[in-house]
Amino acid sequence: MSKYSPDNWAVLKLTFADEPGFCKVLAGWSGGYAQGDSWRLNSGVTKVEKEGDYYNFHGASGSIYQCHKDSYGLRMNIAGIYQKIVNTFPEQVTMLDETTDWTKLV
Repeated sequence: MSKYSPDNWAVLKLTFADEPGFCKVLAGWSGGYAQGDSWRLNSGVTKVEKEGDYYNFHGASGSIYQCHKDSYGLRMNIAGIYQKIVNTFPEQVTMLDETTDWTKLV
């Protein structure tokens, strides 16, 4: 099991044809002088738990994304990736609003 703590994050809802919609966490980390920015897209949210100021998003692969409640949104480290996903699947991808009750996502 891998655990990730991103600097910022967004939840994308994906809906394709006859399949029920599912959600994924798009996570970003800001790089420094020696390293660039990085990002990950989880395997699909299967469970969400609230723990203090954090939400733990459990993925289908067994990974957990520990996301701080105040770091939701697109920053430069994931904005370009988000735009590429939307350009590829314009009718199927929606970024959920930060006021979403994440504990009722699944």
